[in-house]
Amino acid sequence: MDTMTATKVLGGFCGALLIYLLGNWAAEEIYHVGGGHGGEYASGYSIEVAETEVETDEMEDEGPQFAELYLAADIDKGAKVFGKCKACHKLEDGGNGTGPHLYAVVDRAVGSVDGYGYSGALVAVAQTWSPENLNGFLENPKKYAAGTKMGFAGLKKPVDRANLIAYLASVK
Repeated sequence: MDTMTATKVLGGFCGALLIYLLGNWAAEEIYHVGGGHGGEYASGYSIEVAETEVETDEMEDEGPQFAELYLAADIDKGAKVFGKCKACHKLEDGGNGTGPHLYAVVDRAVGSVDGYGYSGALVAVAQTWSPENLNGFLENPKKYAAGTKMGFAGLKKPVDRANLIAYLASVK
């Protein structure tokens, strides 16, 4: 392709772009409906309403409380959820893994497993591993006990936590 042909092709593209941009500008000017922000050219109507306070029961938004879920917990489902814990924890008494053993963990004193080096973060948050304390810890370990060595992200579903804690309570 020679220089003259290349110049014609480039000129054709530039001309087409110019026509497109001018057409776009003309269309915006002709069919402009305003910014919609309450300015001079805003379309539509503004309807003001009085603010009212709506009282809602906070319990409805949160769903069932942990105590209710724990009472209705399914131990068999908790055993399945424990599959996420098996990599680091053992259920045999004295059988520590990466984490301490979980034999009789429910209502056991925090940081009481012999032979396991706990981080100080756990001992500072609770005295015993009550179902409520376990629930808080299992939901988000790093948030519940900042500085804990447990690298698990947590169990987000309250039902899974209740089932797991009921299962752990049955291991004695």
